[in-house]
Amino acid sequence: MDKLRAMEVFVATVDAGSFAAAAEALDLSAVMVGKHIRALEDQLGARLLERTTRRHALTEIGAAYLERCRDVLASVHTADGVAESLRAMPQGVLRVTAPVAYGAHRLTPMIGDYIAAYPQVKVDLVLNDRVVDLAEEGFDCGIRSGAAVDERLIARPLALARMFAVASPAWVARHGQPKHPSELEAFPLLGFATWGPDHSWRFTRDGQTVHVPVRGPLTTNNGQALLAAAMAGVGVIVQADALLGPALASGQVVQLLPEWQLPTRAVHIMRLPEARPSAKLRTFVDFVVERLG
Repeated sequence: MDKLRAMEVFVATVDAGSFAAAAEALDLSAVMVGKHIRALEDQLGARLLERTTRRHALTEIGAAYLERCRDVLASVHTADGVAESLRAMPQGVLRVTAPVAYGAHRLTPMIGDYIAAYPQVKVDLVLNDRVVDLAEEGFDCGIRSGAAVDERLIARPLALARMFAVASPAWVARHGQPKHPSELEAFPLLGFATWGPDHSWRFTRDGQTVHVPVRGPLTTNNGQALLAAAMAGVGVIVQADALLGPALASGQVVQLLPEWQLPTRAVHIMRLPEARPSAKLRTFVDFVVERLG
């Protein structure tokens, strides 16, 4: 039997004065109350109650054990209260992971507003362009881009990421603006390792689709590094608007083939499938969806 439940029954029996009264208070049968008490006595190897036809009296061991049971049950009640408090009020450390560019340019600016709204929450944000196992690495939630969604997690969609092909102004001055995606195959194309070793860029216009295989002198797993390489004139890259927006606005890179569209990428915020997520997790996910959805 559940030992905590048996302790509750034992304490209730002593307080009520009889098996029958305890059974009524606990909505159990008197027989079941007796089974709980006997189970405790069997585990302890000692009598807790001396039974007579009229009453039940505590043994010496029973009296000492009763006080410890009260302490244990009080501690359990306190622990339940702490858990309920954490579930009801956003507080504590929230561990979040996100891709580097998205985390730096989309997520971080709004985290300040979230912390201002919920000052008892501390956000531990880890930026990484690899796919992170939330459960294995101890994260409460994470941002993921791409079509693949882990069915073991609960996913809520955010705004789609728009993709652009860009190069430095110096590169464009040297090679000119390409008129057709196929022209890119003659130039260094810089690869994003997260998309796999043999990926290609898919350009679409007026129902026509052109695949451009990515072959070049540099592949990296970090979008910021790709952008730095593009700005240095190393070659052409394709990345999301979260990373490229500021560089495009400042003229550090130039969009190539603006008449052609690259596929958008899905973005989700993912969390573990808890039936009753903590208040900090629930409010953070809702906040992100409201701001970035």
